[in-house]
Amino acid sequence: MTNRRAQVLALGIVAAVALGAAAALRLTPPVLHAPGERLGSIRLPKLWSRKDTLARGESLASLLTRAGLDSAEVADALRAAKPLNDRKAPAGMEVRVDGDSGRTEGPPTDIVFQLSPEKALHLTRDGDHWTATEEKTPWTTDTVVVHAVIRRTLYDALDEGASALLSKGARAELAWTIADIYEYRLDMSRELQDGDRVRVLFERSRLPSGRTKVGVIIAAGVERSGRELQAVRYTPRRAAKPEYFDQDGRSLRAQFLRAPLSFRRVSSVFGMRKHPILGEWRAHKGTDYAAAAGTNVRSIGDGVVIFRGTKSGYGNVMDIRHPNGYVSRYGHLRGFASGVRAGGRVSMGSTIGYVGMTGLATAPHLHFEVLVGGVQRDPRRALSRMAGIPLAKSDLASFQQVLRMTQEDMSRTAGPVSHATNSH
Repeated sequence: MTNRRAQVLALGIVAAVALGAAAALRLTPPVLHAPGERLGSIRLPKLWSRKDTLARGESLASLLTRAGLDSAEVADALRAAKPLNDRKAPAGMEVRVDGDSGRTEGPPTDIVFQLSPEKALHLTRDGDHWTATEEKTPWTTDTVVVHAVIRRTLYDALDEGASALLSKGARAELAWTIADIYEYRLDMSRELQDGDRVRVLFERSRLPSGRTKVGVIIAAGVERSGRELQAVRYTPRRAAKPEYFDQDGRSLRAQFLRAPLSFRRVSSVFGMRKHPILGEWRAHKGTDYAAAAGTNVRSIGDGVVIFRGTKSGYGNVMDIRHPNGYVSRYGHLRGFASGVRAGGRVSMGSTIGYVGMTGLATAPHLHFEVLVGGVQRDPRRALSRMAGIPLAKSDLASFQQVLRMTQEDMSRTAGPVSHATNSH
């Protein structure tokens, strides 16, 4: 190559680079748009989502139609959703429908049926075909301690004391469970006073949605007038399943339940009161439990029915004879349970009748008495004498170890006392 030709080629390259740079400087820089806004000729998809709840008696087809599916889409989706159908879909079930762009609100691409708090049926659309997948959300489980002070009722105390740890339904569940554990030793509806204290150590399960549920009650304590009655879950060596024992190693199960209704509000207590109909003061040898008409009444212990019928102001009444000269009496009943007759045997906790207002009664309630040797006694004192069976000596050392561990955990500040683990 001659020098002349090399010079010409070099000048051409320089000129080309200069022209390219000049052109680049004249270009307008690209503008960045927000999602969903037009970028040149491209439009980003805009997703939509609808949530709804299945009404009582409503069909799944009706709900999906309301969510924006046409009849063909509804039919295709329900075919894929089998075995879910209108008979198995519970009222109140949440349903979510998601879609993308393409028509007024876009075609649906996903449908989620929330079958239960931890289980969902997920439909995914590919063209005209739907694929169903069952999805499970694992619960996380930890151990929690709750402290509460009685102001009105056990439920109110736990509703306040556990508000930061349990959802509302779980707080109610905790109250009922504690009452069940203590039902042989305490009548939670009438034996708790303002200022009494409750603490409980239990397993708690949670979902990412915030829903909670109460698991095993490991231990509890109810302090009344400065004295605490503890309940510790323990399995004796010769037992098939765990029971609850007090701090002295005595079973909380006793010969009698403390109340004929399950944790209900008491309308009047043993002592002198003015009779609501007769208008005169008389000894009220028993306890009245206010409850809705038709509430199940249970026998406080095993026994034999010695009277079933009508008796003066009691209205419909039943007397049950128990061992050791005890008789329990249940008055103002609306009716008697099927199969319960005079001379027949009943077991502890079995339903014997239903709350009513027969006889001298102004409102539905149960009149309950305990007679010992034919004499009416204060049920609270008469039934407290029947303590549970103590642990065998061979169990005491092991039980004391469990007791120390639970007492230490219950003494902690309210909140979790262990790390969460996954469970299904």
